[in-house]
Amino acid sequence: MKHEAIAASLNSSGNAPQGGELAEGLTITEHEAEQVERANASSSPPVVFVHGLWLLPSSWDRWVTLFEEAGCVALTPGWPDDPETVSQAREHPEVFAGKGIGEIADYEEAIIHRLKRKPVIIGHSFGGLLTMILAGRGLAAASVAISPAPFRGVLPLPIPALRTASVALRNPANWNRAVPLSYEQFRYSFANVVGEDEAKELYLGYSVPGAGEPLFQAASANLNPWSEAQVNSTNPVRGPMLIVSADSDHTVPWAIANAAYEKQKRNQGVTEIVKMPGRGHSLTIDAGWRDVAEKALEFVGRFTTITARIA
Repeated sequence: MKHEAIAASLNSSGNAPQGGELAEGLTITEHEAEQVERANASSSPPVVFVHGLWLLPSSWDRWVTLFEEAGCVALTPGWPDDPETVSQAREHPEVFAGKGIGEIADYEEAIIHRLKRKPVIIGHSFGGLLTMILAGRGLAAASVAISPAPFRGVLPLPIPALRTASVALRNPANWNRAVPLSYEQFRYSFANVVGEDEAKELYLGYSVPGAGEPLFQAASANLNPWSEAQVNSTNPVRGPMLIVSADSDHTVPWAIANAAYEKQKRNQGVTEIVKMPGRGHSLTIDAGWRDVAEKALEFVGRFTTITARIA
């Protein structure tokens, strides 16, 4: 569960005052504060990893090792009230309930404001959508959105994506609930291209309940002009962006990722998309994670000081 929280307010300019205070009502964990302090004490470029729905920050552990070996300093902030471990998350699913896209994005922004330099931001699934939101706020030196959840203006609704989201959407009461995935649901939505043994290992090692609210927000984004699932894709200080799609992803099929790319490529900055063959939504955590991580690292290396150290 949460460590002792540290809280204060951002100044009117939107930049953290000396000491890195937070906006009113937002708190971060002691661990997250320590990560920020470590990043600020380092000369290495910071990289912020944003996890998605049904996962925890620990899903990035192997990525952290790879990126730090390449010369970065990594931060893995959670969403508000994230438990520390998968077992704690399963014991206390209620802590995930009632978390919307706006609140989560503001939480990640408050942490980023504590950094002395703009970070690279990398996110998966709803973390990919959050990455786009944060980049659209001008907070990213570069960004990588992996299988990003859809935002307002992204129109395709493939049947596999609807089937995945129906875990929550079939019951309106799930808006304010935490919604777990059964193994069968996880197998379909995340682990559809890996073997049975690996699928079970991934489910036991990573899958946690997820907030229902973001799924409803994303599903209704094109019907709600005030939706929190909105991205400023034309901000001239958005920074370079890579979108990574998995060709067999049931949760965020190619049609959704490519539609997001079509919106983002209007930006004056560099916008690229890559499709990973033979991969599903578990592409950041399954046995092929390194292929995806190296694609992200290669892209990031073109726009940061780690370029010469990637090899």
